[in-house]
Amino acid sequence: MMDRRTDKNAKSERASAKWSKLRRRIGWMTLLALISLACAGYLLLKYAPLPAGATMQSTRILDANGQTIASLKGGVNRPTAKLADISPWLIKATLAVEDRRFYEHAGVDWRGLARAAWVDLRHMAKEQGASTLTQQLARNLYLSHERTWTRKLKEAWYAGRLEQSFSKDEILELYLNQIYYGHGAYGAEAASRLYFNKPAKELTIAESALLAGIPKGPRYYSPHLNPKSSRARQRKVLQAMRETGQITKLQAERAARENVKVRALPEEEERAAPYFAEYVKKIAVERLGIDERLMNEGGLTIRTTLDLRVQRAAEAAVKKGLKGAAEELQTALIAVDPRNGYIKAMVGGRNFRVNQYNRVFASSRQPGSSFKPIVYAAALENRTITAATRFRSEPTLFYFDGARQIYRPSNYNGRYFHEEIGLRQAIAASDNIYAVHTIMQAGPENVIAMARKLGIASPLKAVPSLALGTFPVSPFEMAYAFSVFAGGGIRAEPIAITLVQDRRGKILYESHPRREQVLEPALAYVTTHLLKSVFERGGTARRVSKMLNRPVAGKSGTTDSDAWFVGYTPELTTAVWVGYDRGRSITSGEAHRAAPIFAQFTEEALTDTPPKGFPMPEGVVHAYIDPSSGLLASPACPGEGTVEVFLQGTEPARACGPLGPVVEPETRRSEQPNRHWWKKLRKWWRS
Repeated sequence: MMDRRTDKNAKSERASAKWSKLRRRIGWMTLLALISLACAGYLLLKYAPLPAGATMQSTRILDANGQTIASLKGGVNRPTAKLADISPWLIKATLAVEDRRFYEHAGVDWRGLARAAWVDLRHMAKEQGASTLTQQLARNLYLSHERTWTRKLKEAWYAGRLEQSFSKDEILELYLNQIYYGHGAYGAEAASRLYFNKPAKELTIAESALLAGIPKGPRYYSPHLNPKSSRARQRKVLQAMRETGQITKLQAERAARENVKVRALPEEEERAAPYFAEYVKKIAVERLGIDERLMNEGGLTIRTTLDLRVQRAAEAAVKKGLKGAAEELQTALIAVDPRNGYIKAMVGGRNFRVNQYNRVFASSRQPGSSFKPIVYAAALENRTITAATRFRSEPTLFYFDGARQIYRPSNYNGRYFHEEIGLRQAIAASDNIYAVHTIMQAGPENVIAMARKLGIASPLKAVPSLALGTFPVSPFEMAYAFSVFAGGGIRAEPIAITLVQDRRGKILYESHPRREQVLEPALAYVTTHLLKSVFERGGTARRVSKMLNRPVAGKSGTTDSDAWFVGYTPELTTAVWVGYDRGRSITSGEAHRAAPIFAQFTEEALTDTPPKGFPMPEGVVHAYIDPSSGLLASPACPGEGTVEVFLQGTEPARACGPLGPVVEPETRRSEQPNRHWWKKLRKWWRS
């Protein structure tokens, strides 16, 4: 028994000795491997040559047919300057806001990285950046702007290699000549001349602080595109300079108060769809997350929804429509395909060279009566009115808020019918009294709910004046709202970019149109059928009906300072706005310019598209009604009847008089032909 135990212990000791020997070997091998890797890393870091800087390539923005809209040529404006020829204030401002420990770290600031991680962790969001100037330079020179761990590791390695190869001042000089300051300006010298028309060595504290704040977001902090954000960023840079002891409190306060005069951007050569091209760049950077430097010099291909032929038609219509008008009179036009949400044309103003503000997205313009179709759609949906509903057109007081408040709307130019009118007549003549009656019946909250379903996100208040478009809505929102009517109740997500590819053809982004049925097809059709009356006799757009050779629906809108026309066919929805940027009142003649722009553009844009009607879905019925009573027509009713459309189940069920003849034939012999057509109609109605 003892021998067995001894033998077992001996075997265990031998096994333990073998395992200990194996662990020592593994440990030595691991140590040697780590030493080898460290040596290799050191040798690579010290002696491996840096790659050549990335070659810049132009990014192309293409239309739906592959034609070039714009070519973004990065690096065109890149004069270089020695560090001694750059204002010390710009150097100090840049270091204060971008890399305070630049002269202390070796390329990667591990202390700053830990601090930034701790701040981000505390705020549960990315509050601070952690890239040093050297890392930023390495990224700009040698790497793409993809957000991956592999790129970050390469960035750190290249940063260390740069620190081995160049002095701190040389790295700083390279950085200040490489960094992008927006509007095609690369480097401090180019930016100084672009914004202030002076060499970089002459920059003041205030000017330096403004420039140093731009690279963090060249578009967002551009003094031309976002002056408020630019000034706020400038103050943040001044505060950083004060915290690091670069300037005194008094210098910071004086610089903050200084009125920095920014030079106007130089005029660009005439190019196609400039407002749309800027919009595409904006959503590519802000919505798709594409780095702005990559946008300008990464050789991307951006395919869009725009049709250059349709765009030229839009620009021609605007030019003709504003001919002879005051130079300050502005306009906006946005055209979209209601079937898929594609933007087909965009004109953001009268002259992009003079003013780059895109009025298509202006959120300060009242839509006026062009908002009424949304009111009527809400009322039709909840069955509070129909095409046969009648209200009296005359000055009227409306009580709301529990009868504590009074609203006194009036018709344009004080014109009233002074009798009861139906919905079609109210739409055609743009009667305000009828619209307010409707919103009081339907409920303002339901109208707001309808606006939200149609895609309008602008602030709206549940008050009677909402019916008359008194709350600002952008042309962009109005175009997409009416697209739901044009698309049979389907709301399509707005799309401008369909595909983004890098220089090697790799797909970085591809759109997937999203469509949602938000209205009953029958409701969309009935609304559309009623809006066609605007182009008929007595309609506000009757004078442009001869310019149109296809079925069209739409609505005009006029306020003291805004003129609108929003209309559509099954293939194209267009919103046109005309007015002054400063809210100056428009004249009657200026207000009448919107509809002709719409009409000319629509016909020219669809010149190769055969006229097509709006298809009638299930759930729609026609009824022959007496317009004076809103009831079913009969020979006993005075005047002529008219065919009207209704959502099924909402059509009148009662006639305005007994059906059939009501007078002796001998006393109405001259009316026998009329009775003959009535018998046919009655037979058709009962069948």
